[in-house]
Amino acid sequence: MVDQLVRATAAGGAIRAVGVITTRLVAEARQRHGLSYVATAALGRTMSAGLLLASNMKRQSARVNIRFQGNGPLGTVFVDAGRDGTVRGYVDQPGVELPPNARGKLDVSQAVGSQGYLYVLRDNGYGYPYASTVELVSGEVGEDITYYLSTSEQTPSALALGVYLEGGQVQAAGGLLLQILPKAAADEELISVLESRVSALSGFTPLLLAGRQLGDMFQELLGDMDLTVFPETQLVRFHCGCNFDRVLGALKMLGVGELQSMIHQDDGAEITCHFCSSVFRAQRNHLEQLVQELEQEATSRLGK
Repeated sequence: MVDQLVRATAAGGAIRAVGVITTRLVAEARQRHGLSYVATAALGRTMSAGLLLASNMKRQSARVNIRFQGNGPLGTVFVDAGRDGTVRGYVDQPGVELPPNARGKLDVSQAVGSQGYLYVLRDNGYGYPYASTVELVSGEVGEDITYYLSTSEQTPSALALGVYLEGGQVQAAGGLLLQILPKAAADEELISVLESRVSALSGFTPLLLAGRQLGDMFQELLGDMDLTVFPETQLVRFHCGCNFDRVLGALKMLGVGELQSMIHQDDGAEITCHFCSSVFRAQRNHLEQLVQELEQEATSRLGK
């Protein structure tokens, strides 16, 4: 099933529903970063959540950053997702593996940590980005992001996220986000209905494995509440905009002294992108060109 995002509304427009399938892009992230099972689950859930949060932004250039900074062994879990359907991310310690929890599931809570902070930054593509920080409530990703939505954005939400692995492969991944829009935010009965229906789902990934489409899931959850599923399907994918020119630009920021040290000691430089694990190699001549440009710029400034 192709990775995709589908939107819907219900209850006369009082409910916004978004669903996303991310199986292939999570599999790509696992392969690129050499992720363990539990690291795949943590990053995969966060990538799905990032796409869901970005989906209601207006501009195609808008992006959402999600950073979990917990006390678990994974360290930082970071995701950058766009309204355009692109997403990338990484974890500090991709090889960390833990025993299953008491329910026999991947122990994402223990891996992320239940103490620490969740940082969310929304860049609307204009003006200043909006940043918010909340304390972690469990480390389970979905629970923490739901808490963020209810406290920082004052948007009652129900969120289901899942990543299912078998035989070392990502078999299913994605999520559903249901939100009460501001005009009905005080409707406690409506909020209770949404929460109970999402809780009653027999898990998101089992539905995907059974061949259920996102529209089918919306129908099961909201079919009796004036459901409208939008016909447009947005494709989503793993994408990182890093390239050699950007790497050279970052190296140039190190300054003449550090670049000369790299030239004399290492005869070049090797840089690995955090987000996609692509490796770039700058040869001696590349670094010498950067030094020359910096010296010319310094001379030009002195001459003014």
